Amino acid sequence: MKKILKINNIIKSFNKKIYVGGDKSLSIRWVLMASLSKKKSVAYNLLKSEDVLSAIDCIKKLGSKVKFTKQKCEIIGNGLDCDIAKSLLFNAGNSGTVGRLILGLLINSKKKFKLIGDQSLSKRDFSRVMAPLKKFGAKFQSKKNKLPLKMTGLAQPRSIKYFEKRGSAQCKSTVMFAALKAQGITDIKAKKSRSHTEIMFKHLKIPIKVKKTKNFDYIKLKGIKKINNLNYKIPGDISSCSFFIVLTILANKSKILVRNINVNDTRIGIIHILKKMGASVKIINKKIYKGEKVGDILVKSSSNLKAINCPTYYNSAAIDEFLVIFLVAAKSKGISYFKGLSELNKKESPRLVWGSKILSYMGVKNILTKDSIKIYGNPNLSLKKEINIQNFLKDHRVFMMSVIAALTFGGKWNINDLDSVNTSFPDFLKILKKIEL
Repeated sequence: MKKILKINNIIKSFNKKIYVGGDKSLSIRWVLMASLSKKKSVAYNLLKSEDVLSAIDCIKKLGSKVKFTKQKCEIIGNGLDCDIAKSLLFNAGNSGTVGRLILGLLINSKKKFKLIGDQSLSKRDFSRVMAPLKKFGAKFQSKKNKLPLKMTGLAQPRSIKYFEKRGSAQCKSTVMFAALKAQGITDIKAKKSRSHTEIMFKHLKIPIKVKKTKNFDYIKLKGIKKINNLNYKIPGDISSCSFFIVLTILANKSKILVRNINVNDTRIGIIHILKKMGASVKIINKKIYKGEKVGDILVKSSSNLKAINCPTYYNSAAIDEFLVIFLVAAKSKGISYFKGLSELNKKESPRLVWGSKILSYMGVKNILTKDSIKIYGNPNLSLKKEINIQNFLKDHRVFMMSVIAALTFGGKWNINDLDSVNTSFPDFLKILKKIEL
C-alpha cells in the first residue's frame, strides 16, 4: 500500500538552525574509494540513504568488510585487484551514480557479472558509460543499452582518450575509476561538472593532473598499483539543503541557518541563480576540508523576487535543484526562462516534465519544450484547491518539491510514495517537523 503525505496548511514563520545529512555524491564516492584500499577507512556523517546502502552492498560482494554504526562507517577494502571468484549480481537500486561508477571500478574483472537496478534506473541510458569502457577493453551484453546488463572486464585495461561532452560527473567519474586500473595515462576532456572525484583523487595523492578552462576540464590520470585509506568527515549535502533554502525564501518572515554544507563551486549553481532572482541567501563561515569547500548557508524570507533568464552555464552546478528553483520562479514577478535542461528528463523520472506538471496543477502558466521551460510568475499566488501527486516513479526530488510547494503556496495536497525520500534524504520529514515546532 502506498504511503500518502497529506498537507493542508502553509508553514508558520520560523527561525531555526539545522544540519542535513552527509553529501550523497561524496558518500558514494567515499564508499567506492575505501573499497580499493586494503587499510581501514573511516567516515563520519556518511549518508544512510538507500543509494549509499546500495554502494555498500556492492562492495561487500567484492570482499570489503564494512561496519556501519550510527556514529561512523568503517571499511577495509580488498585492494585494486578485482579478483571475483565467481559470477556476481550487483544491484544499484535507484542510484545512477552507483550503477555507472561500479562499472568503472570493475573494469579489471575477468569474470562476467550482472548489474541490475530498480524500475526507474532500468529505464535510464547506460550507453554513455558503456562506450568509453569498451575502449578500455570491457565487453557488454544488454538490451537497448539499459539494465539489466552483463559486463566482462580484462586483467590489464588499456588507457584511453575520452571526451565527455554532456557535463556528466557520473560519466567522467566512471572513466576515472577505470583509469586507476589501466596501464599508462588516460586523457579526459570533460565539460564542466561536479569535481568531487578529482578532489578526492588529489587528496589521496593519486597521480592526476587537472587543467581548467572556461568550458572544459582536461584531466590526465595514471594507473596505480595501490591506494591509501581515506578518513573523512562528510559535510552536508547542498541538494538536500536546497529544499530548506527555498522553503525559507517562500515562507513568511522566516530565517534559517544550515550548518556545515559542501559548497564546492560545481554544486552551488542554486545559490547564484537565487541571488540573481533577489533572494536573501549567502554562504558564511567558509573553510577548506580535504580539498572541498565547506560553509554555512544563511537564508531569509524574500518578498521581492524577480524573474530570471537563467544562464546555461549554471545548469550543471544546479542540475538536481531546478525543481525547487522553479517554485521560486512561480512566485517571482515576470517570466522566467530556463533552457538547455534535456538532462533533467534523464534522471529518476522525466523531471523537467514533472516540474511543468506540478506548476500546471498549481495554476502556474508555463510553456514546456524538450529542453526548456518558461514560467509565468505570480507573486500573489495562493492556492485553495486539492492537488494529487502520484505515479512519478518514486522520484525523491519530485516528492520533496511537492512538499515545499504545499507548505508555501497552500492548498490541499495528497503526495504519494512518502518512502521515496529514503533514496537520498531519509531525515527530510523529521527535519521539517523540527522546523515547524
